Amino acid sequence: MLRRLYDWTLSLAAGPYALVALAIVSFIESSIFPIPPDVLMIPMILAAPRKAFLIAGVCTVASVLGGLLGYVIGAFAFEQIGQPILESLGKGEEIEAFNERFNDFGFWAVLIAGLTPFPYKVITIMSGWTAMPLGTFIVTSIIARGLRFFIVAGLLWKFGEPIRDFIEKRLGLMFIVFVAVLIGGFFLVRYL
Repeated sequence: MLRRLYDWTLSLAAGPYALVALAIVSFIESSIFPIPPDVLMIPMILAAPRKAFLIAGVCTVASVLGGLLGYVIGAFAFEQIGQPILESLGKGEEIEAFNERFNDFGFWAVLIAGLTPFPYKVITIMSGWTAMPLGTFIVTSIIARGLRFFIVAGLLWKFGEPIRDFIEKRLGLMFIVFVAVLIGGFFLVRYL
């Protein structure tokens, strides 16, 4: 079933309403949809490299707005909607322990989830549930999602098809390494 959903999402990239489809997928992926917008974004940019940054911009704005929906789900409908979504992702047992520590590291949690392959929807829902300050959530989401989508767009714009394999298979790892170096740098500066 997931493969059919993936193939259907990918087929939207070739359609006349690809940008609208990308916005919708980016929006719902931030709160409930299991397929990341990269599945649409990558073939769209390869097909029209001159629109790479427009595509990344649409993806970023829609993703952040969708993240706000996730925040609302967490804040107002966690037990009815948010908890079942998190449990379907295998995160149900970790909810209580996560809630206790979340707001201490909220900025970093949103940044890391927004940049890495970790499901962003988990963080959007948890941000609402734990009552993370909305301003912090929005600013961090814009930074994280913008970096993620504009880096992918820039790489595809510059290198085209040859970089596609790298993006699809290794970019998540590169983002994880980047975040680890960034956090390590902050800890070094703070404690030295």
